[in-house]
Amino acid sequence: MSLVISIQSQVVMGHVGNSAAVFPMLAAGLEVAPVPTVIFSNTPDYPTLRGRPLPADFFAELLQGLWDRELPQRAAMLLTGYIGSTEVAQLLADFVAQAKAANPGLRYYCDPVLGDELPGLYVPREIADTFRDRLLPMADIASPNPFEVAWLAGQPIAALADVPDAARKLRMAPGAQLIVTGCRLRDTTPGMLESVIHGPGGISRHPTPHLPVAMAGTGDLFAGLVAAALGRGRSLPQAVEFAQEQTARALARAAEMERKEVVLSDPGFRAALLGL
Repeated sequence: MSLVISIQSQVVMGHVGNSAAVFPMLAAGLEVAPVPTVIFSNTPDYPTLRGRPLPADFFAELLQGLWDRELPQRAAMLLTGYIGSTEVAQLLADFVAQAKAANPGLRYYCDPVLGDELPGLYVPREIADTFRDRLLPMADIASPNPFEVAWLAGQPIAALADVPDAARKLRMAPGAQLIVTGCRLRDTTPGMLESVIHGPGGISRHPTPHLPVAMAGTGDLFAGLVAAALGRGRSLPQAVEFAQEQTARALARAAEMERKEVVLSDPGFRAALLGL
């Protein structure tokens, strides 16, 4: 089985971060080593929030545990998402560099979780800087949303031609692939959103119906689904389209149940993962 190391947030209730991304990877038949960057009771959308970012020394111990079991050396993919402190961000960047040096075949998937159009940037600027200056230049795949691209590259994504320019400004490696998720370009069909992939093979557009819902965990689930499909041998365009379809299914199910986060219990969602 392909092994994925997934380093991002964890919540007790709901599905964001690893609490959204790990299940689809496991259901698809991958082996997953999840490492939390924060442990919270729930998302910040509720009146109370318990828990905290992992202390840097505790996080460093968990990373050392990965090395003790030789997981970076045999992993096929490393997925990173939300980071809760500047100290953990720096430790994570060091780990990614060391893991890629120890395992040249390791594929690093960076989901730079920084913010969205509303409420804007929701991590400290130092963490956003670490994504821009250290993590994204090491990424083989990255999946920012348009707000994150605009913040990191210093330009909005309004037209298809903006995507290659943004990729260059993000200083990603020549062979890296950028997925800009949730795009509404000038010529996007009304009622649709697009994921736009830019890489060595050129650029491709992947439209999907725009559901009138906004829920915590959507991007985390999308990244986990992309990783699951890639781990089962799908191409990146195939993986993105699979992730779009299944994310929409999870959002629709959550809307039916009047939930604040994505729901992973839809029978069709689970069946699609088992069928990968």
